[in-house]
Amino acid sequence: MKLKKGDKVLVIAGKNKGKSGAIVRVLVHDNMVLLDGINLVKRHRRPSAQNRKGQIVDKPMPIHASNVMLADPKTGKPTRIRIVRKDGARQRIAVKSGEEV
Repeated sequence: MKLKKGDKVLVIAGKNKGKSGAIVRVLVHDNMVLLDGINLVKRHRRPSAQNRKGQIVDKPMPIHASNVMLADPKTGKPTRIRIVRKDGARQRIAVKSGEEV
């Protein structure tokens, strides 16, 4: 997977299309990413010994990696990335601007 934790991405498909955010977690085996403050759903939390009141909590849910694109570091627009090897190290380069991600 070409996406990593902390990358700035744009959602290109689904109900959150057009929104942008940073990747909080990458679920490699499921090919999904968890974005900060995007794709929120409401979950009901039961009362417990520590928390006397039950409540409704907004929880971010994962989005499939094919529905997000990396944001270009120069323009902020969505771009594909190219993997280039330099001195044995793997670098990610934005296709639109040619800058390293």
